[in-house]
Amino acid sequence: MGKSHNHSHSDSPEKNIATAFFLNLGFAVIELIGGFITNSVAILSDAVHDFGDALSLGVAYYLQKVSQKKGDNRYSYGYKRFSLLGSIFISLVLILGSAFIINEGVARIIEPQQADSKGMMILAVLGIVVNGIAVLKLKKGKTHNEKAVLLHLTEDVLGWVAVLIGSIIMTFVDIPILDPIMSIGITLWVLFNVYKNLKETVRIMLQEIPGQLDLIRMKEEILELPSVISMHDIHLWTMDGDHHILTLHIVVDKSEIPNECRDLKKRVREVACKYGAKHITIEIESEEESLDCTYRTDPC
Repeated sequence: MGKSHNHSHSDSPEKNIATAFFLNLGFAVIELIGGFITNSVAILSDAVHDFGDALSLGVAYYLQKVSQKKGDNRYSYGYKRFSLLGSIFISLVLILGSAFIINEGVARIIEPQQADSKGMMILAVLGIVVNGIAVLKLKKGKTHNEKAVLLHLTEDVLGWVAVLIGSIIMTFVDIPILDPIMSIGITLWVLFNVYKNLKETVRIMLQEIPGQLDLIRMKEEILELPSVISMHDIHLWTMDGDHHILTLHIVVDKSEIPNECRDLKKRVREVACKYGAKHITIEIESEEESLDCTYRTDPC
């Protein structure tokens, strides 16, 4: 029993993310120095990317702890949405770093400089190993933060594979222009992922209905429940892409309100939970009350 407890503790989300953070940050420093030594802008571009990832890991670690805080007098829904601020900050850091790398890469294409392909090869192998260890550490993670970080680190491994292939080619063929081309390619790929992340973040902040939830089908199932006449004021949004919130008004026959209220709420919650909603607020109304309801904006 003791052994099992220790294993579970060592695999906690905070520890997994912290381990990945120190691996990523330490290697980012190594590759930044190595990029200058090898005169490789591709290595420097990945160093900027890794510093951004290390920053995201640090923010993820902090938010993993903060997200456990329940609602209080300042934030009634809790602190989960703080992760969106971290996402925007990290994206801005990566955009600024990418602009620097693209500018340097274009300059190197115009005036090619010889890079140390063998040094690049050594750093690429080291990058694959270090990031690979971090990927294995987070592979079994269950939390949203761990899954997001895992995606970042998997992208890092693929980027280093590209650098390794490029350095091997440059060892046998004199193509100095290949290095800045790879750096721009890696940077554009990073910017594409930044765009996807920012797009998703903005959608969440604007309280868009989560794409993976079928609101139409959920409404149909609720309307099929006994005693439900109609419903309105239906609002569905997400706190952080993982914790979804639903509020709605249910209209039932006036004579059934005292007897059916508790059972009906239970059944509505079961339907909503099946579709991914975790925080559900239900108001029961009679037909007469619903006609006077201030929030009747979405009659079914």
